Amino acid sequence: MTAYNQISSNKSKTFLILGLFVVVISGFFYLVGQFMGSAEGYLIAGILISLISTVGSYFYSDKIVLLTTGAKPADKRQFFDLYTVTENLSLAAGLPMPRVYVINDPSPNAFATGRDPKHAVVVATTGLLERLDRTELEGVIAHELSHVKNYDILVSSIVAVLVGSIALASDWIMRSFWWRRIGGDRDNRSRSPLFFALFILVLIITPIIATLIQLAVSRRREYLADASGSLITRYPEGLARALEKIASYPVPLQRATTSTAHLFIANPLNKQKMSSWVVSLFSTHPPIDERIKILRSM
Repeated sequence: MTAYNQISSNKSKTFLILGLFVVVISGFFYLVGQFMGSAEGYLIAGILISLISTVGSYFYSDKIVLLTTGAKPADKRQFFDLYTVTENLSLAAGLPMPRVYVINDPSPNAFATGRDPKHAVVVATTGLLERLDRTELEGVIAHELSHVKNYDILVSSIVAVLVGSIALASDWIMRSFWWRRIGGDRDNRSRSPLFFALFILVLIITPIIATLIQLAVSRRREYLADASGSLITRYPEGLARALEKIASYPVPLQRATTSTAHLFIANPLNKQKMSSWVVSLFSTHPPIDERIKILRSM
């Protein structure tokens, strides 16, 4: 897939995900309302929550992600290398200079967010800046700028917000069930086996839906960003060495969550190598070893 095809695909995929989110959440709330005795009320709540989430995710996803991850604006004098590397590579890639943020965390990692190149943000952890030399940092930043240029950041940022919204909606529904039970609700719905079946279904389906939405952000985008970033720097070995250092650090990122994990250049949650093919299948990132192998074959 060429970069131009990727950009077109990402733009189309964004609106498809937003539309599906509104339909799924609204329908889910309606079904819950059928059992709670207020189908119309729950449907209206579902529509409002899904619409607010979709509009908010499109226009404010970058701010939400930055707040969630604890990222702060990077001082140019303090983080001179990060600023100059980002500035130089932005010029080389033909992109506007993105805003630069830093997460105060020893775990080395980085990501980009925003809805388009004009509203892009590049974020790096202090651990990344401490452990990488300049050529390795260039490899990482070029990778993130490739996500910006390919509009990967649009899909990734929106998915991060929507997955979080699904989790909050599910939590609200489960709490409403719980309070109805302890509040002495003894109608047929709450005593029905369907009540318990629906409760268990919520617990099972919610993480599955969230995972499927995240997997809609194809792992292929990481391979493409690796290749595109290497074209910018003309030095794939820099990114390969950076990935080795990132993967070798044993401690996960403190502020990372399951809803934002797919944003990062490498999985920020689990630093241990996992051999299970099931885990690999549902991972939001391709294997680091495979990415390094491909980079060193260029």
